[in-house]
Amino acid sequence: MTHSPDKQQEAGAAALPPDRTQAILEATKEMAARLKEGGHAFALAGSVAAYAHGVVPSFQHDVDFCITPDTADAVAETLTGAGIPVRRPPEDWLIKARCLGQDIDLIFELGHVPVDEALLRRAPVMPVEAVRMPVLSATDLLASLLRSFSEHHCDFGAVLPVARALREKTDWTRLRHDYGAQPMPGAFLNLLERLEIIPPEEVAHESV
Repeated sequence: MTHSPDKQQEAGAAALPPDRTQAILEATKEMAARLKEGGHAFALAGSVAAYAHGVVPSFQHDVDFCITPDTADAVAETLTGAGIPVRRPPEDWLIKARCLGQDIDLIFELGHVPVDEALLRRAPVMPVEAVRMPVLSATDLLASLLRSFSEHHCDFGAVLPVARALREKTDWTRLRHDYGAQPMPGAFLNLLERLEIIPPEEVAHESV
């Protein structure tokens, strides 16, 4: 039995995600499934990881996954075998894939710090649209965002709602110790104190 072109078009349209947010989530689930099937250690990062932790979705143009540098070739082989195109961009700290029409970054360096097994072991397994996968811990996610600040890229407004939503899950003592002396991360932490999102450092020390 054959369908008319109009019927086929209607069926194809019905199968598409209803919006960009859902499209990104569908691609996230598909990628996680392929990585799990391949037995690869990984963790969801970026704005979709923030969503998994409860942040209101405000997705960027792609999905970020963390992998260790020594597994990049094996990951690429797994994805290629599953029919997911993979390419190596000029940047030497990630590989890129295209899944269900969405761009995927498989990152092995977060904010100039290599992804290691310890980071991936700290990632809790959480549901993302009913598919369970490792997700960067709240503290590691905020750390990656703090490390991204520089004189050339310092969008506090984009990170502020993430910090506000994750304040109860985050080890602020660790973040202050690791990044408080750096100009841009330190300024952001000070902003969080001024906005009363996190307690001042001396109060935090007294409560420990």
